[in-house]
Amino acid sequence: MLSNMTTSFVARLRANDEAAWFELWEIFGPVVRAQLTKWGRGRIGVETVRDLSQETLAALSTSIDRYDPTRGARFSTWLLAIAKHVLGDEIDRRMALKRGGGKANAEFDEAWMSKASTVGADEQYEAAVFRAKVSAAIKMVERESEFTEFSIYRMRVLDGMSGKDVAESVGVSEPTVSRRLTKIRGVLRARLREVISTYSFTPEEIAEAERNGLSLTPNLEDGGAAASGDTDRAGDVMFDDAIAEIYHRQLEYDAADG
Repeated sequence: MLSNMTTSFVARLRANDEAAWFELWEIFGPVVRAQLTKWGRGRIGVETVRDLSQETLAALSTSIDRYDPTRGARFSTWLLAIAKHVLGDEIDRRMALKRGGGKANAEFDEAWMSKASTVGADEQYEAAVFRAKVSAAIKMVERESEFTEFSIYRMRVLDGMSGKDVAESVGVSEPTVSRRLTKIRGVLRARLREVISTYSFTPEEIAEAERNGLSLTPNLEDGGAAASGDTDRAGDVMFDDAIAEIYHRQLEYDAADG
């Protein structure tokens, strides 16, 4: 069962909403480029990879109406299947040119869309897709937050600074650092729920956050905790640690993408 946010997003894509397509490619584009590079095995250059990634988006725009999540495939796998098809056409075209002839584009085979089929979507690819969603949520929070508040979260969580050092750097007290940290963490959890609900198309994708240590609905210690705003501190530490690890892995991934 798709969430209302996912259904709405797909509807926007089908209506050729430019903002929706931009959002989609901003999140998934680097992942597709990395996968095309991996498949190319040195046979295609950086510029060709970028061209093919754009062709993948164009092909997706003409086939979005045929995507059927009820058949068991993730949207990210659908995107990967199109990318593989586009790359195959490019390699076939080059081989045909070498032979001095031409070759018609192959028809896009959708038989893979059942859960039992694969198109090379390994754990590394799926992990990259998940990290892309988390990174999108972090960027959303950074854009909408007050500069000092997000800087405190960045220094304390993403950069691993101590609360004391952050307080001295920003010029506030440690309790203030703690309060700002709690505020941004709450906003980030909300944005993660939004992003994951929008760009996840199967129950397995929805469950990825918890599997990666990101509790989006933290348990409260008791009934009175809800009123006071206190949450499970151990869960908060686990959440922050998971965010930091995902963030740094994504930085490495982006650097490799160039």
